[in-house]
Amino acid sequence: MGYTQIQKDFYRESGKWLSSFEIWKKCINPNLHFIYILRKTQKHGRKPVLGLFWKLVLRHYQIKYGYQIYPETEIGEGFYLGHWGSLVINPKTKIGRNCNIAQGVILGQQNRGKLQGVPVIGDEVWIGANAVIVGGISIGNNVLIAPNSYVNFDVPANSVVVGNPGVISPNERATEAYINHKV
Repeated sequence: MGYTQIQKDFYRESGKWLSSFEIWKKCINPNLHFIYILRKTQKHGRKPVLGLFWKLVLRHYQIKYGYQIYPETEIGEGFYLGHWGSLVINPKTKIGRNCNIAQGVILGQQNRGKLQGVPVIGDEVWIGANAVIVGGISIGNNVLIAPNSYVNFDVPANSVVVGNPGVISPNERATEAYINHKV
């Protein structure tokens, strides 16, 4: 059976494959509710009437929940928002599969200099609360970015980044037990 992107996102929360009705029941959780609306907007965004409807619904919940995530943002399956709270992601950012993002995170644009642009986030990346990741940089696969870290440099795969300014430590088990229920 082929699972939908929404089912894959919701699988990350519980480790269970859910029916459409079970997904609706889980939408009492603001994080999951927002992901549901975001994915519907991404799916239907180019359709004239349905796309407009979902964009308006998404805008309402962006304001209500404090998530600045736009349908243009490329986000791989298995997306997980760890906590309810302010979050800013530039719409040109690319996020890989099975990524966790906590509250207060900023994935932003740098407007000048050699790192002008937006981040590209790899697969199985865990980003802790209040981390700031800016510029035309690449974050490799299996990377843990600790809470309150500031990252404006490329991060190789299998690493942990801690601090402001961020310091990279190689670690083959960087996200072990942090990225659960992978799809």
